[in-house]
Amino acid sequence: MPLVFGRSIFGFAVVAGPPAPTWTDPDLTYTSYDSVSFSVAAQDTVPADVFFKSDGTKLYVTGFIGDDVNEYDLSTAWDISSASYVQNFSVAAKETSPRVTFFKPDGTKMYVCGTSSQSVHEYDLTTAWDVSTASFSGSFSLATQESQPSGMFFKDDGTKFFVTAPSSDAVYEYSMSTSWDITTSSYSGNSFSTASQDVTPVGIFFAPDGDYCYVMGQATNFVYEYSLSTAWDASSASYVQGFDASSQNGNSQGLFFKSDGSKMYTVNSNNDAIHQYSTVTPVWTNPDIANASYDSILLGVASQDTLPHDLYIKPNGTKFYITGTSNHAVFEYNMSTAWDLSTGSYSQSFSVNAQETGASGIFFKPDGTKMYITGTSGDDVNEYNLSTAWDVSTASYSQVFSVAAQMNNPRAIFFKDDGTKMFIADQTGPDINEYSLSTGWDVSTASFTRLFSVSSQTTSPQAVYFNPDGTEMFVASSSGDIFEYSLSTGWDLSTASYANIFYDGATTTTGLFFKADGSKMYVLSYSARQISQYST
Repeated sequence: MPLVFGRSIFGFAVVAGPPAPTWTDPDLTYTSYDSVSFSVAAQDTVPADVFFKSDGTKLYVTGFIGDDVNEYDLSTAWDISSASYVQNFSVAAKETSPRVTFFKPDGTKMYVCGTSSQSVHEYDLTTAWDVSTASFSGSFSLATQESQPSGMFFKDDGTKFFVTAPSSDAVYEYSMSTSWDITTSSYSGNSFSTASQDVTPVGIFFAPDGDYCYVMGQATNFVYEYSLSTAWDASSASYVQGFDASSQNGNSQGLFFKSDGSKMYTVNSNNDAIHQYSTVTPVWTNPDIANASYDSILLGVASQDTLPHDLYIKPNGTKFYITGTSNHAVFEYNMSTAWDLSTGSYSQSFSVNAQETGASGIFFKPDGTKMYITGTSGDDVNEYNLSTAWDVSTASYSQVFSVAAQMNNPRAIFFKDDGTKMFIADQTGPDINEYSLSTGWDVSTASFTRLFSVSSQTTSPQAVYFNPDGTEMFVASSSGDIFEYSLSTGWDLSTASYANIFYDGATTTTGLFFKADGSKMYVLSYSARQISQYST
């Protein structure tokens, strides 16, 4: 019996291929731009879609102007900066306004959809993944449901496909009685609306098991995530969260993810380019605050508020926010390089004066659709809804929860990641107060649980921060000290004990935040009116 890499069955060698990549659902909360793009302008000035070979060594771009599919090789798999043009295939005989291209997983079939024919066209490839070997096989009309089909995705067994419909703000589901044979298609009757998020859905992508769907919105230049309670059933979709890709995409088109979910790719027809993002949830390593070192990076905020009180950074590090009591507002800033304070610039503000004239703490729901402000004038927590995630100009007041029975000088606020626990620093206590929320992120359902005194370390706690599993708590003092506490049971203050100290030199520290992996620390100084960056 011959020796091979694989198994042998009755004397016949079965050679094992490379293991299939393990998919991890992309986390749009932490998605960030890789500062990597690839221009396709030499081939088409209006790229409409992007598709990758399953091993990431080939890239295909739908050319709206050229009425073709352009093929590229990648010398480094999944790295679009390594792409080089190979050839193209004209689809003009069937479609003069192609919007999307999709391949069967083995590369032997190609599907092109467009707005001139309002149809899906199927092509057979005699050589897998080689578009020059394509020949037309059959078509299926989408006109009954949509006049401008712009995105398309197939279930991995070829029994279903989904189409985005910009004219009706929806995603439609179709079935095929014979796998991968487009001529056997029929509308299933299932769909879901994207109108509440974007009125022009274009690109679409599904997780391999069909339980999550991602849609590119052209009107907002956001990528939206939907959860499907029944896999591959469009009628079971519900909105989860969105990612703002507008900094790179001015006229968004297609959308694609790496086979393991760790990279995302978008198409921008304004600059004729493909853009690459990382979507992996950072792995937190508890920071060593006792040995933290100053990065010699700081950013002044006095132009916005001379009495800054708290700091919050968007989970992917591209935005940060401060509260201030001199202007009773929330101030939003952008960072052109994620987590690099030196690239920060002021963007806009939102007044909370009608609710709170002593804004002292700020926190956001991880998807950026809710904001919370604590205040010393009302001794309460004010909840706001944001119609556009992370855009404070779209905030509207929702409701309030009083903490006056526990404290009269509330400072910073922090939530457990599912919104079922809330923690508030009380300067007068001096302590940290814990609350439970029976409905996550709804402050009207909050009830006081317990408090933890920090009087042995400080008489003036100003900021509080927890690591992702709630087993480490960091408290900043107005003296400039930052104290670390360990919790033997995550998120339970009754199990907290003092562990460590760091002194940052600021005589009035009022804000504290960490990078998502714990490797950077950001400290807001009330007196210096600036944020300082440290490595931990």
